Amino acid sequence: EKQGCEISETVEIIVLEEKEDIEENRIFIIVEDMPKFGKGESDLLNYLAQNIKYPQMAKESGISGIVYVTFVVGKDGKVKDVNVLRGIGGGCDKEAIRVVSGMPDWVPGKQRGKPVSVQYNLPVRFVLK
Repeated sequence: EKQGCEISETVEIIVLEEKEDIEENRIFIIVEDMPKFGKGESDLLNYLAQNIKYPQMAKESGISGIVYVTFVVGKDGKVKDVNVLRGIGGGCDKEAIRVVSGMPDWVPGKQRGKPVSVQYNLPVRFVLK
């Protein structure tokens, strides 16, 4: 006697027209032109390096590591909805949020030539020297 399981499923494929209107308020994860800070990654790293103050509590407790921050770069280039995906405590999470929230405007991401809101994940590194 054969034991087994039979799965029958109907998958419906909906083909969207190539035109595809960009929904005004949709937040994208990946777009044709990703948002950019200043001239690019080196400007972003410089901004973080110049603005992050190592929290005293983290220093005293020897806490170091990476705080993963997620935020949205709006179609106007403004940074909003800043949250910690994974933190390390000791005040580092709050500091990462403070610095990212205070960022100057980015060059917004674009999809089909139009500015759109894009979700962006950023690792913020705290290293004790």
